[in-house]
Amino acid sequence: MSSPTERVSALLRDFREDVSAIWLMCDRHPEDAVAFTVVDEDLSASDVTFGDLRSRSTHFAAGLVELGVEPGDRVATLMGKGLDFLTAVLGTWRAGAVYVPLFTAFGPQAIASRLERSRAVVVVTDAGQRAKLDPGPDMPAERPWRVVIADESAARESDVTLAALLRSDGSAFSPLTGGDAPIVHMFTSGTTGTPKGVIHPLHHVAAWQSYLEHGLHVTADDNYWCAADPGWAYGFYSAVAAPLAAGTRSILVKGAFNAATTWKVLKALQVTNFTAAPTVYRALRASDDGDTTLGLRRASSAGEPLTPEVNVWAEKRLGIRVHDHYGQTEIGMLLGNCHHPQLAREPKAGSMGRALPGFEVVVLHQQSDDVAPMGELGRLAVEIEASPLMTFAGYQQPSPSADKFAADGRYYLTGDLAKVDVEDDYFFSSRDDDVIIMAGYRIGPFEVESVLSQHDAVSEAAVVAVPDEIRGEVMEAHVALRPGYTAGEALAVELQRWVKEKFAAHAYPRAVHFTDALPKTPSGKVQRYLLRQRSGEPQ
Repeated sequence: MSSPTERVSALLRDFREDVSAIWLMCDRHPEDAVAFTVVDEDLSASDVTFGDLRSRSTHFAAGLVELGVEPGDRVATLMGKGLDFLTAVLGTWRAGAVYVPLFTAFGPQAIASRLERSRAVVVVTDAGQRAKLDPGPDMPAERPWRVVIADESAARESDVTLAALLRSDGSAFSPLTGGDAPIVHMFTSGTTGTPKGVIHPLHHVAAWQSYLEHGLHVTADDNYWCAADPGWAYGFYSAVAAPLAAGTRSILVKGAFNAATTWKVLKALQVTNFTAAPTVYRALRASDDGDTTLGLRRASSAGEPLTPEVNVWAEKRLGIRVHDHYGQTEIGMLLGNCHHPQLAREPKAGSMGRALPGFEVVVLHQQSDDVAPMGELGRLAVEIEASPLMTFAGYQQPSPSADKFAADGRYYLTGDLAKVDVEDDYFFSSRDDDVIIMAGYRIGPFEVESVLSQHDAVSEAAVVAVPDEIRGEVMEAHVALRPGYTAGEALAVELQRWVKEKFAAHAYPRAVHFTDALPKTPSGKVQRYLLRQRSGEPQ
């Protein structure tokens, strides 16, 4: 068995050579090998082979070329998990285009923003999402993208059907090739400004395959399920891209998360390797029926800090501990309590683990770019030159990137505060950019505040995170009203619905507090710490 360091070098060679993404992710694997097991909402399961994906994505790529898609163009999906979704992703790469994932809980405003900023030329959708793309207050009538609809019954007059694309027989496409070629264009949210575009090159997938092998230790005999949504980086890379690259079967479950369904799938498919956000484990704990017919050998968590009560329950109920991992959209997975036998050890309570193979991690002083003493709280950073799996070089313009790097360019700054102990275990403290992590989803307050401020009743708004037993954190809004509007439960419910419809169903404030004015510094910055103290007061 090669060492993790040697394996990282081998993966980088694979992904940096002048080979195509579609060969690495599909065509090099046996045609009869199962790539995915797709579980429908009635819990029926069907296998999708690499041969299925090769055939369908070839037709889809030819159809994209007939629509005028050229190498480097952006193709987005706004659709549920399943064979059509996988066809669109792989067909995009086969055509030489760049894939843009869209989270299905987003509302029209968030969707339009991401389509416009990525300059998408095609968006593939299904019946459940098609209405969000109709012209309206938040979706422009004149737009440069074509809509491909998976369900003909939901098609509008201008739509192209997926079935029509799959009848294409051409082969004049140019697969995405080269390790530095862009493969995915996604967006991450901070506290200020619009969502920031992150463009990942093909060799970024090497880091995720390394994480799949070393962090999660997914093996050929595993029934592997990543329950994170592929509309986000962790879900897309851990559930789709990395298993494709490794030729490892991955389970995709249709529909939104439901604790009862999750228990049923874990039992019915005898899942052996499972990863999800801590909120999933907390929901499973809350709905535990005591059934012991499980096959879990390894369990992992990412997306937010893993709270101690999860493992108190997991050790008794599952017979194993959940291993916490840490990463970011920009750089992939950085730290972890690895399952790989050469890296595995008993996780420490509260630890994010050690640096994953291919990364060199340090803690810097809070006020300088010097390395902080062991045990001192400081800024979590990546030493770039010593991290061969590091690919992030900056956001899509015009988003600023300077605050993500040290002045001399030596370090990438995560924006999180942490400390490291004598055994190189890292412990998360807090985020220094106020990003809210709710149920594993990173939510930028600015986007939610911007949507709230568009309501006629709202003069200004600010949102903050407060602790929640199930979700880890939930978001609460503090709102100052315009003259003529009256605070009350009816208006609070209306504002929650407004955010669901305008931005995203998962990102609405769980409570709305009305105030005469937001507390601010003399320079005009909202004092969020005061709002956090106020949260919990009656509406």
